[in-house]
Amino acid sequence: MNPEEFKTSLAQSEPPQGLTAPLMALWWDAKQDWARAHALVDEMETTDGMAVHADLHRKGGQASNAEYWYERAGRGFYRTTLDEEWQALVGGLLSGTEEA
Repeated sequence: MNPEEFKTSLAQSEPPQGLTAPLMALWWDAKQDWARAHALVDEMETTDGMAVHADLHRKGGQASNAEYWYERAGRGFYRTTLDEEWQALVGGLLSGTEEA
């Protein structure tokens, strides 16, 4: 799956099969279901899970909580917009690179 296919899947009522928890969280986030997205990564101790967790808290207006999770993921606030951050996370997670 590539980022465009991921975005196209947002027209469906359920996420595509085979997504990792961080990608599924980003999918639900794009569907405006923050609570469901957060529940998927809330207890994840992986770098990808913590990066998505940070992004969700940033979107939720909880900057200090977001910064904590970004630090745990080895990252800082580095995208100028929330949409750019979301796109970078999706692209990185789909490609398996550290872009996420």
